[in-house]
Amino acid sequence: MTYEHLKDFCISRNIDIRFNEPMSIHTSLKIGGPADIALFPNESSISELIKTLTKEGIPYIVIGGGTNILIKDSGIGGAVIFTSRINGITQNTEYRTQDADTECIFVQSGCLLQKVINLCIEHGLSGMEGLAGIPGSVGGAIAGNAGSFGYEIKDVIKSVNLVMPDGSIKNLSSSDIGFQYRSSNITSGAIILSTILCLRRDEPFKIKKRFVEFINEKKSRQPVSKLSAGCVFKNPKDIAAGKLIADAGCKGMRFGDIEVSTMHANFFINRGKGTADDFLKLMDIVSKKVKDKFGIVLEPEIKVLGR
Repeated sequence: MTYEHLKDFCISRNIDIRFNEPMSIHTSLKIGGPADIALFPNESSISELIKTLTKEGIPYIVIGGGTNILIKDSGIGGAVIFTSRINGITQNTEYRTQDADTECIFVQSGCLLQKVINLCIEHGLSGMEGLAGIPGSVGGAIAGNAGSFGYEIKDVIKSVNLVMPDGSIKNLSSSDIGFQYRSSNITSGAIILSTILCLRRDEPFKIKKRFVEFINEKKSRQPVSKLSAGCVFKNPKDIAAGKLIADAGCKGMRFGDIEVSTMHANFFINRGKGTADDFLKLMDIVSKKVKDKFGIVLEPEIKVLGR
């Protein structure tokens, strides 16, 4: 299948397809070269799309909210599948449990994480308020086991539906996914389609109070209004990566138009014209300084994608 044939396939199934799509407009860092193909399927078409891409040998990656990723300046070969149109959320009796203190909701992967949290607050469902202020989609949060303030999304997941590379749908329980710190063992090439989240009932005003406290704390110590990809490195055991970077003297360090935040050293800020090359070089410099001073090798938390 040529790209022209793929275009015909997408048009026939009402899939938005774009060529040479600049990835900088789809990421929180506002960095990234063009993708050969950008695809925006809906739920009804994604299985057939994946099956077709796999059969024809067209490589693909999946992007939700475009956070916690760095797209290389050379762009992405093959296809990028965006989940932004797979964004439903349902709260009804079909997903309730035997536990009177627990209620479950069905959420599709492209739904923004903060939208889910807001719904939970409104309906008195507790368990996600610690994820306050984390940008991006539910699918991305699941793939990276997003967490903050002692909360992790794995703690509220009952099950996850995946679209496998052959187009089939596979349901996994939370225990099957192999969640770890800021990662999961989702099969390579599989796409998170939806999840069932189980939460505890509580008074909405109590949940909102905790949520606001978390948001305010995050705003006081993280550069949430700046262009960043979130935390750059994973926290080593028993110590924060941000503290290691700061103690190694890296706060405010700059390469090109990328800067180590003076507010939180584990955030790298795009000052406006930063490139992926700048970002990667600054990561190398910071990593070397931390290793030289403390003997600790920092592991990236952000995903680097592209040619």
